[in-house]
Formats: sequence, C-alpha cells, structure tokens
Amino acid sequence: MKFRVFLQRLSSPRVRRRLKIGLSVWGVAIAISLIFKFAYDIGYFKAQSLINDKNTATPNTTQILTIESAQRIVSGALKEDPDYPKTIVTQVIDNNQKLATIIVENNKQRKIGWIIDMRLFFTGDLFNDNGYNLTESIEHQHNISRGEN
Repeated sequence: MKFRVFLQRLSSPRVRRRLKIGLSVWGVAIAISLIFKFAYDIGYFKAQSLINDKNTATPNTTQILTIESAQRIVSGALKEDPDYPKTIVTQVIDNNQKLATIIVENNKQRKIGWIIDMRLFFTGDLFNDNGYNLTESIEHQHNISRGEN
C-alpha cells in the first residue's frame, strides 16, 4: 500500500471520526490511570510520613533504675506504704534494663534483690546457665552475710 493511498483513507471523514474517538478514549484512560497513580502515591507518602512521625515520637532512650524508682518497685511488690516503707533499697548494684541487682535492707538485715524488666522484684537465689549462684557471688562481693531463714 502506497503512502498516498494511506493518506487518502485517513482523510476520509468516517476514519477521522473513528480515530478521534479512539485516541480520545486512550487519552482519557491514560489520564485516569495517572490520576489514580498520583493519588495512591500521595496517600502512600502521607501514610509513611505519619508512621515515621509516630516512630520518632517514641522515646528511644533506655530506662535507668534509680534508688527512688527501685524503692517504688520494691514497695509495690511487698505491698508496703511507699511513704514509710519497712524494706529500704540501699544501693543499686547493676543498672541493667532487663535484670537489675539491688541491695535491700529490712530490720538491719541486708539482702540481694533482683528487678526484672523494671517490674518484678524478688529476693531469691538466681542461677546462671552454668548453675553458678549469682546471689551468693554478689553477697560475697559486697560483704553481705547470708541470713538463713
């Protein structure tokens, strides 16, 4: 087919109308898909920025166990009056966030206490993976006599 014949067929009004309709349908479809794509991207980026803002708002500092906060934990665990406790925290030995070691005193007796995850408090023997008694070693380190019950 020669180029001249092709141009003659394109110049026919019926073919022109069909081309205009076809091209406008394709143009509208492309425009709608671009609008949806931009709307999705804007929504996605807004959601990401909200997530990032939420993540930056959360504190990323580690909690530090002070004697006052350890005293509140011990008083709460023993159900004592926090203003006038019978059991007093005298020293925070190991200030680890997961497992903190403290020395508590009650009626002139000193004991080793353990605070786990800044919540749970207990004064029992704690053993490591090898079966080594950590409570006895810390008592020996800090010259605390073991009161047998």
